[in-house]
Amino acid sequence: MASHKLPPLPALRDFVHIYRLTARKILSQNYLMDMNITRKLVRSAGIEPGAYVVEIGPGPGGITRAILEQSIRRCDVIELDKRFMPALEPLVEASENRLFVHHGDALKFDIEPIWMDAKVPKHDWLDEPPNMHLIGNLPFDIASPLIIKYLREMSRRRGPWAFGRVPLTLTFQLEVAKRICGKISTLDRARISLVSQYVAEPKFLFEIPGRSFTPKPDVAVGVVKFVPRFEPLVQVVQKVVRHLFMYKNKEIHKCIKTMYPDDMADDLTHELLSYARVDPNKTSHNVGIEELADMSACYDKQCRRFPGLFLYYFEDKQPLEFLKNKPNAVPRVYGFTMPELNKEGISIKEFDTKWIPTER
Repeated sequence: MASHKLPPLPALRDFVHIYRLTARKILSQNYLMDMNITRKLVRSAGIEPGAYVVEIGPGPGGITRAILEQSIRRCDVIELDKRFMPALEPLVEASENRLFVHHGDALKFDIEPIWMDAKVPKHDWLDEPPNMHLIGNLPFDIASPLIIKYLREMSRRRGPWAFGRVPLTLTFQLEVAKRICGKISTLDRARISLVSQYVAEPKFLFEIPGRSFTPKPDVAVGVVKFVPRFEPLVQVVQKVVRHLFMYKNKEIHKCIKTMYPDDMADDLTHELLSYARVDPNKTSHNVGIEELADMSACYDKQCRRFPGLFLYYFEDKQPLEFLKNKPNAVPRVYGFTMPELNKEGISIKEFDTKWIPTER
């Protein structure tokens, strides 16, 4: 798929002037202008010739150029800032009908109709990840709520994931990227680590120093690639994770006990931790994804054995005899669902401190 020569990026001094970047730095917008890095980003994402790609927040098109250089079949870009539309028009003209620009907010934008209208082929979820990709270098204030939205869609196989196990590659502040990929027994381990690793297999690709961006941010950036799992590992993980991190510096058995009425807490906590082969004295930072799966599987069985247990909340202390007559007294049999987002989204900080399971 040969293409016309792509127009060059403006010189750095012209770029800042043309797009009035200083006026928008408060929105945490930082653009990659180094084509060596944008090409590395595209290669690391696994974008190959013939791919279907959606880029979130292309800005002036630095990453877009690197995508088009890969002889992709089609690239759709979603850009909220109208200032960049003139910069993207020459790329559209040079792309030979391969680049399509959409004006919209990524948090509200539904990607599925784009690929449906373009007759993009669907792939079975059990197949290998298709040559289809989502990629984006996002403003810091958008990256966190957007990954929560995408994890939810991924778990439901909606949006771009209606087409198969489509890989997702995004940039985050380095601290957030490390938390998403946080390993067992590290301080990076957090709720977002477990949830991300439950729905997908996130991989830290590389770090981008702040000096590579225009304007230069105060922090470094990490690139993370998410490949959806064949299926979420187990059910009811939301409630288990919430209780695991309720007192994240205390022993696990103290956290798990809060899931049960006082008269059942010791026996059911022992049963759950024994089933999952988890040391009751370790902390939540040391819980692996397989252990989380086993703990959640055991809790699911307990909730079915004791109707109403799933709705039990330790601060309310309502008896199971009362709760078992409530709707959803036992867990529904369905895949992992992320909490519904309001239109403004939710930040990683809010997710870690205010996340409440939808089943409550």
